Amino acid sequence: MDKDPDDDMGASESTENSGSRESEDEQVAVADADADHKPGREEEATESDKRQQEQTAELSIRPRTDSAPTPIDFVTLGMFIIDDIDFIPPTPSVKDVLGGAGSWSALGARLFSPPPLSKSVGWIVDRGSDFPAALTEQIDGWGTSVLYRDDSERLTTRGWNGYEGTDEKRLFTYLTPKKRLAADDLTPELLQARSIHLICSPLRCQELVADITSRRKAVMLDTYFRPVFIWEPVPDLCTPDELLNCTNTLPVIDVCSPNHSELAGFMGDDGIDPDTGEISKKAVERACEQLLASMPLQSFSLVVRAGDKGCYIAKNGGRKRQRNQSSNTQQRKKHYPRGGLRPDTDMEALFAGLLQDADGLVAREEIEVDPGIERWVPAYHQDASKVVDPTGGGNTFLGGLAVALARGHSIEEAALWGSVAASFAIEQVGVPKLETDAEDNGKEKWNESNVHDRVEEMQSR
Repeated sequence: MDKDPDDDMGASESTENSGSRESEDEQVAVADADADHKPGREEEATESDKRQQEQTAELSIRPRTDSAPTPIDFVTLGMFIIDDIDFIPPTPSVKDVLGGAGSWSALGARLFSPPPLSKSVGWIVDRGSDFPAALTEQIDGWGTSVLYRDDSERLTTRGWNGYEGTDEKRLFTYLTPKKRLAADDLTPELLQARSIHLICSPLRCQELVADITSRRKAVMLDTYFRPVFIWEPVPDLCTPDELLNCTNTLPVIDVCSPNHSELAGFMGDDGIDPDTGEISKKAVERACEQLLASMPLQSFSLVVRAGDKGCYIAKNGGRKRQRNQSSNTQQRKKHYPRGGLRPDTDMEALFAGLLQDADGLVAREEIEVDPGIERWVPAYHQDASKVVDPTGGGNTFLGGLAVALARGHSIEEAALWGSVAASFAIEQVGVPKLETDAEDNGKEKWNESNVHDRVEEMQSR
C-alpha cells in the first residue's frame, strides 16, 4: 500500500509553488485556522453526531428510519483520474480504469459505509466529453454523495501508469490536462464534512485549511465545529528544502500521512535498510521522532504507510484537559484590585480566591495525561502473492482512516480500518468488485469478502 497514486504526482515544482511565499494575510489566516484546533473539539459534537457514532461502532449499521439527509463524514480534494496502466510483460495492459486519489480515497471511506451510510461519502468527479458510460455506472453503484461536474469542452483527466525494475517502481504522467480541486469547489454540503482529505504540497495545505475553515464557518455559523484534516504530502515536494514548510504545516492539520519514501525524502534519506534492501522500520521511527520533536506542544498524529511493513503511528503525549460535564456552576467574574503585588500581599489568600468557584469551593480541574503513541500496525495481507497491483493502496488506506476518525474512533482503530481498506484495493487491477449477499440479509461483499470480518481478523491478531 506504499505505492499510492497521488493525484498531484507529476506536478512540477513551479505548479505546486505558484504563490508559494505567503503574504501577511495568508499567515494570519493560517494562524486563525490553527487557533481553532483544540483537543476538546469532540465535546462540541451535536446529539446527532453522538447517535451516529454509536450506530457506526459496529459495521452492521441499521438503516435510518427518518428522512433527514445523511451527514457527510468524509470528503476528499483528491482529483478524479481515468488510468491507463502498462504492466511489466507478460501482464497485459488495461485502459479506462477508475483512478486518482479522489476515487481511491472515496473507496476507502465507502468500504465502511454500506447503504444508507454510503451517502456520507463525498467526492467530486469532473467528466469531460470522453467520459466512459461504464465508469458512470460503476460510480453510481457505490451510492455515494458524488458530485458530477460535466464539461463537454474538455477531456477528462487521464493518467498513464507504468512499472519498471525488479521492485516495480511506479511511473506516472498525465495524458490530458489535470483539473485540480480547491476549497471553492466544495458545495455547502461537502464543506460540512466531518473529515477532509487533502493531497498537496505543504504550503498549499496551509492555504487550503485556512480557506476551508473560513468558508466552513460562513456556512455553518453557530453549528461550526472543526473537521479532521488528513494531509497526504505530494511526493514531488517531499524534499529537505520543504522540511521547514512541512513542520509549519503540522500544527494546522490532525493527521500527516506520507509513505515511507516520502517521509525519508523530507529527511534527505531513502528509508531503505542498506543490509536487506527492504523498508527500514528504524528509519521511519527516527524520522517521526525528529518531526514530533520539532513541534513538541502540538497534538497532530503521524501515520506513515510502509507497504508490507504496515503503518507506523506516532503522536506526542502531554496533558489533556477535560471539561467537567456534570458541573453546572457558572464562572463568576473575577475581581482584580488595582496595582501590582505589594510586600504585604497575602499570596495564599490571593491564589485561593483565583481558584474558588462561585460557591467558594476550590475548583480543581481534572487533567488526564496522554502518554503519546508509538506503534506499528501490520498490513492485512502477509502473503505477497495476494498483492496484484499496489496502485491506490495508500489513498484507500487514508479514506478508511479518515472515516473512522470522523466517527469517533481512536487513531489506532482508524489505522486498522485503513489497513483493511488498503487490502481490498491491492487485490486486483482497478477497484474491488462490490456485491450484495442475498443469503446473508443483503450484506455487502467486496471481492467476495466482508469488510467487518477482516476488521475482526485484524483485531484478533
